[in-house]
Amino acid sequence: ADHVISLTGLTGLDGITVDDGALRIGAMTRLTVIARSPEVLRWYPALGEAVAAIGSEQIRDQGTIGGNFCGAVPCADSPPICIAAEAVLEISNGSTSRSLPATDFISEPRVNALRPGEVLTAVVIPPQPSGSGASYQRFSLRHGSALAVASVAARLVIDDGTISGARIVLGAVAPFPLPATRSADAIIGHVPTETTFREAARLAGAEARPICDIRGSDDFRREIVEVMTFRALAEAAERAGEDGP
Repeated sequence: ADHVISLTGLTGLDGITVDDGALRIGAMTRLTVIARSPEVLRWYPALGEAVAAIGSEQIRDQGTIGGNFCGAVPCADSPPICIAAEAVLEISNGSTSRSLPATDFISEPRVNALRPGEVLTAVVIPPQPSGSGASYQRFSLRHGSALAVASVAARLVIDDGTISGARIVLGAVAPFPLPATRSADAIIGHVPTETTFREAARLAGAEARPICDIRGSDDFRREIVEVMTFRALAEAAERAGEDGP
């Protein structure tokens, strides 16, 4: 590169605030701060868990949630769980600002929706529905600092013992964080049982669009997606039963 530009000299791009249940995280907020934040752990703990899985302690001390999004790599850990929560991204070019659903930010590997002169300023997690629960599950080839081979983020809304809302997002198995819409739609209106979740997991595996590389074949990744989807849905349902995110 001819030039390297750092945003660390800019002010006002970090910090975590809560306004009427909406969690606003500045794009320059360090991953370590997010993983340990009382606000995150209260309002959307699955995000803290996802961020805590990124790299090593040293990497999380330097890395930011904005960088994790803007890098636009398919195996990034924070985008799927934010998309599952219907997060909105705040973007600015210094004079004008705009908001964009997180699901529309990454279009292909290392390509994001930023226009020339724009920077990501914040990730906003809206208030989660009553009776909701979320979970993030990932699989890597070893414990410690390793990229995800496959990951699944899930959020369920359970009302009177029935699933009234479901969002499932797959990571590392498509060119971008992939909403598994068929899988999610299939369980709405059903009781949260093992049978329900296993069918959703099967559909999620079929929806995945994995590559075959040194970390695993496409068939292996589909199988992992099924396992991770079942685990994510089971944990999300358990947390929804606690009437918390």
